[in-house]
Amino acid sequence: MKISILGCGWLGFPLAKSLVEKGFSVNGSTTSENKLSILSTAGILSYLISVTENEIVGDFNAFLENSEILIIDIPPKLRGGFSNTSTALSMTFVSKIKNLIPFIEKSTVKKVIFVSSTSVYADSNSEITESTKPQPETESGKQLLESERLLFSNSNFKTTVVRFGGLIGVDRHPIYFLAGRKNIENPDALINFIHQKDCIGIIEAIISKGIYAEIFNAVTPFHPTRKDYYTQKAMELKLPLPEFDTSKPSVGKLILSEKIENFLGYQFKENQL
Repeated sequence: MKISILGCGWLGFPLAKSLVEKGFSVNGSTTSENKLSILSTAGILSYLISVTENEIVGDFNAFLENSEILIIDIPPKLRGGFSNTSTALSMTFVSKIKNLIPFIEKSTVKKVIFVSSTSVYADSNSEITESTKPQPETESGKQLLESERLLFSNSNFKTTVVRFGGLIGVDRHPIYFLAGRKNIENPDALINFIHQKDCIGIIEAIISKGIYAEIFNAVTPFHPTRKDYYTQKAMELKLPLPEFDTSKPSVGKLILSEKIENFLGYQFKENQL
């Protein structure tokens, strides 16, 4: 089976390598010419592709050729020339997804996995499941939700959406940014993180079990408060302790991943983060 991964970045590249090791043929895209040889060395057929709100630069037809599955892993980026135009911001990423769809429709791709985020849910101080109505409060959350709907509504292929929590890994952790900072808000809010290894494992489980036309919340079932977690993590790494603002109520949410465990049958590998 051939799989195309649009966006071989922090998550897409190790995912592509893991799929190659499991015997899949993988096409991978990058926006960096310097990275083409790195992908090729890992056994990934590399393509230089850039998706903008106006066009797709690169041979996208060749990138999709003979692929059954497309994994879309391009995060929304809000940097740009907009002054204070939330509508324009929200349409930037949505336009990119709209540009992809005609190419997918005429390709051999029948299944799409879309990497989304739990930012589609509001900070409602409540438990969140896949049946919770999304009410995004950020521009990126609004972009992602509209993009999910675009892909789901297309009958030419089946889409599964994976809404990941905060992404962490060996080289990526928010404590490095928060260490030593003062007046950090929401000390009693719960963390909703997931390790890179589990992101890869969940996507591979969806592929191996052929589960499509579904939505999954993907967050490690480990939810200490921000204050407890970041304080402990700073101590473990011998970093300056963060200081929290306790003068006002904390806002957040508790993302439940029971569908990942019960319906997908996935067991988390990194439980303590």
